[in-house]
Amino acid sequence: MESVKFELIPAIDLKGGHCVRLKQGRMDDATDYGDDPAAMAEKWQSMGATRLHVVDLDGAFAGKPANRPAIAAICERLTIPVQLGGGLRDLSMIEGILNLGVDRVILGSAAVSNPQLVTDACNMFPGRICVGIDAKGGMVAVHGWDDVTNVTAIDLARKFEDAGVSAIIYTDISRDGMMTGPNIEETVNLANSIAIPVIVSGGVSSMEDVRACATHAKNGICGAITGRAIYEGSIDFAQAMRELT
Repeated sequence: MESVKFELIPAIDLKGGHCVRLKQGRMDDATDYGDDPAAMAEKWQSMGATRLHVVDLDGAFAGKPANRPAIAAICERLTIPVQLGGGLRDLSMIEGILNLGVDRVILGSAAVSNPQLVTDACNMFPGRICVGIDAKGGMVAVHGWDDVTNVTAIDLARKFEDAGVSAIIYTDISRDGMMTGPNIEETVNLANSIAIPVIVSGGVSSMEDVRACATHAKNGICGAITGRAIYEGSIDFAQAMRELT
């Protein structure tokens, strides 16, 4: 895998129009960070963010986009690209979200249940499709992390090698929102197994974590998503961006 450019990507999770963070994907364990996600998005952009990661949590559980007004407001206020996942199950949903101003969408559960959708979406919207792989113990989890499958993350990622996927967002759900550090070893193992760039997600909670992820750009790790850590201050986002540029 050739070296890629590394991005630290702030996350905004949407629930009921609010900006929240969950622990291990549990909807009943949410911390609310305010009712103006677009203002929060502007804050991260002003601190140097080069991309924003947005998850429509209600959409992920409902199986269809559920926070359109908040998504549209975020895209309207930002000049940096926005990537969004949560509840996208068919081409018309994908098209609708892209039309709101989203730069690229993330297909998660749908990529497991309907791999053809990924191929079709990549053909229809080249350069604008990512695949989100959530895993526990290396096994893929779906439907808001409620179900752990018998498919390995590497096997799933390899299905999309020739589809034209822009990136794989790999989340170790045992680490997500827990401030325990990312599973770098498993993520690098995945990145070394495929030609698609990989973004680390889940547990990025300190500058040491960020630096550790960034050193693996040579292995195809093109970014790391951080949420709770920048909201609670264990990572100074502005300082991190200065260090990375």
